[in-house]
Amino acid sequence: MIEQISSMVLSKMKEIAEAYLDEKVTSAVITVPAYFNVSQRQATIDAENWLVLRLLNEPTAAALAYGMNKRYTSQRNVLVFDWGGGTFDVSIMSIGNGEFEVKAVGGVMHLGGEDITSLLVDHFMETFKRDHEKKDLTTNKTAISRLRKECKEAKRMLSSAENTYITVASLFEGIEFNTSLTRARFEHLCSNLLNRTMDAVKTALNYAKMEKADVHEIFLVGGSTRIPKVGMMLQDFFEGKGVKRSINADEAVAYGAAMLAANLTGQGPAEMQDLISLEVTPLSLGLHDSWGERARACDNHLLGAFVLAGLPPAPRGKIKVDVAFGIDENGILRVSAVEKSTGKRNSIIITNYKHRLSENEIDQRSKDEENLKKEAEEERSRVAAMKSLVNYIYSMKRMLEKEDIKRKTSKEYRESILAKFVETIRWLDTNEEATKEDYKQMHKMLESECSLITELAGLSL
Repeated sequence: MIEQISSMVLSKMKEIAEAYLDEKVTSAVITVPAYFNVSQRQATIDAENWLVLRLLNEPTAAALAYGMNKRYTSQRNVLVFDWGGGTFDVSIMSIGNGEFEVKAVGGVMHLGGEDITSLLVDHFMETFKRDHEKKDLTTNKTAISRLRKECKEAKRMLSSAENTYITVASLFEGIEFNTSLTRARFEHLCSNLLNRTMDAVKTALNYAKMEKADVHEIFLVGGSTRIPKVGMMLQDFFEGKGVKRSINADEAVAYGAAMLAANLTGQGPAEMQDLISLEVTPLSLGLHDSWGERARACDNHLLGAFVLAGLPPAPRGKIKVDVAFGIDENGILRVSAVEKSTGKRNSIIITNYKHRLSENEIDQRSKDEENLKKEAEEERSRVAAMKSLVNYIYSMKRMLEKEDIKRKTSKEYRESILAKFVETIRWLDTNEEATKEDYKQMHKMLESECSLITELAGLSL
């Protein structure tokens, strides 16, 4: 589940903060995607071993950072375009005099920079397959991982350059992959994803009952907003209205959360003491205790149920019940109902909904995280051994190309060593789950084979 992954990331961030501050961190303001539902919000609170001062929607946190930085004195309508690595959120809010009122939220839960990277990887895997006799990379995790790393770097480069190059040495079966990518081609490949973000902007405006002209400013948040086409599309849509980048796009959400944390703990500046933040729910609420508005209750997300007992017998439609929904500052739902003629009432704080974690599940998750930390450390060690082996191969290949080494070794010897390197690369491609010990053993064997090279290189230094 996405909230479980989020919890693991937060636990790591807690460790980093404690190491930097040299003291225990016991409370925090945690930001979540605007489209997190009640279940995901409560699970995030349950999963942490600290006091959650507030759950804050990411776009709202960014707006706090921008808004308090500018200190608006009159009401301004702003649109926060928050596109990070995994999710996309858009919020429209009214800001002024210390009040932040969210008018509408929208977005796509599973649309982020990683989706763009995956699109590039798929594209270049097809290119490789076309150019090299239908060689298929899809089953080779190591090759895909290396290609993904280069695609991610190319994506970053195209934020400031018009074109870039992708080079992966011995990508598959000893074949080197070289290609170029222009910004125009990149934008064409990503056009569907880019258009989906603009569709969400239009939907949010519709929910907020606003026209394009009603939006005064646009704030960009998240690393994916560094793609130049994003700013251009927004400027075109809002008819030349500029976008704001006065705060680091990667840090705006954290900055806003830190400001709120300071305010909630009495450490914020005087101008933040009267700060008011008013949120809206990302999805509407309906009777049948469902999350959503679909015609059939079974099509909605069940949040909870309670019984309103002791009602008098009456014909169909004569019993009148007032139902009130309440959402607290963390987005946690409370529901109450009262029957008008008798005053009978009942209420519920949504706690027993589907996917809510029990105490045993929370304890198990903590244990799982500890096990995952151990596994992650073992995996890092395994990958380090693999990288050490790969780096050694390319280091020795460079040694073989030196004129001093060529003069002191035979052609047959050099060819035999190169053959060993090719054999090892193929072994790496077909043994992706090799252990740390396997890599070390292979490394040791190659060191023995290359002892003459290292000896001669030492003599030639």
